[in-house]
Amino acid sequence: MRDDLGADVPLQSPATRVVSLVPSLTEAVAATAPDRLVGATDWCTHPADLDVARVRGTKNPDLAAIRALSPDLVVANQEENRELDVRRLRHAGVAVWVTRIETVEEALESMTRLLDEALGFDEPDWLVEARSLWSLPAPRRLAVAVPIWRDPWMVVGSPTYTDDLLARAGLANVLAHGPAAHDGRYPTVTPDDIDGAGADVVLLPDEPYVFTADDGPEALRTPTRLVSGRLLTWYGPAMVEAHAVLTALPE
Repeated sequence: MRDDLGADVPLQSPATRVVSLVPSLTEAVAATAPDRLVGATDWCTHPADLDVARVRGTKNPDLAAIRALSPDLVVANQEENRELDVRRLRHAGVAVWVTRIETVEEALESMTRLLDEALGFDEPDWLVEARSLWSLPAPRRLAVAVPIWRDPWMVVGSPTYTDDLLARAGLANVLAHGPAAHDGRYPTVTPDDIDGAGADVVLLPDEPYVFTADDGPEALRTPTRLVSGRLLTWYGPAMVEAHAVLTALPE
């Protein structure tokens, strides 16, 4: 088997003990094969009743705790996890499957391969529904900007999964495309850059920076709307809910 980066994954049979270092992949495995999941990060908050061993964060996983769980497989992501941690786990003899996801289509195909090849499952109902919902892009309805951090302000750029998700939902990301675009996946900008980009609305997520009604909107002149960061950045079962919410944002 090979993961999304082409690395060998030494599995001789479907994994029965999985540690996930990615919140969205944790939710995907838990929704498909909950009995296989034995460990997850402290940031893995879905499903709410997830009862597995915690192995610290995505950027600082407790490698000794992971090894102690005797996993058949650790699942990780190129963007969310450090290559150093992946290398150390592999050096210790732990099989690691790394995903690489920058578009909606890549998310669907990556999860299909992971669940099929590594876990031995056909496409679960949530993945079939997500594939159907996101199969056709929606007509453009709104121009948006999406900050992900403050002090310094950073926004969603391209190429990223979130940018592609927005486009497919009919939401044009003005700081990634067009005359106001900034280079980079998550460019650093100013509030004036955001206000001058021509967005109809600025979407303020609750992760990774926790924007709130009192922290974010007051710095911008453009209308804002608080949204779930999970729906903007998590691939997996969240994609079904994301389609319902993002395609229905009022104009």
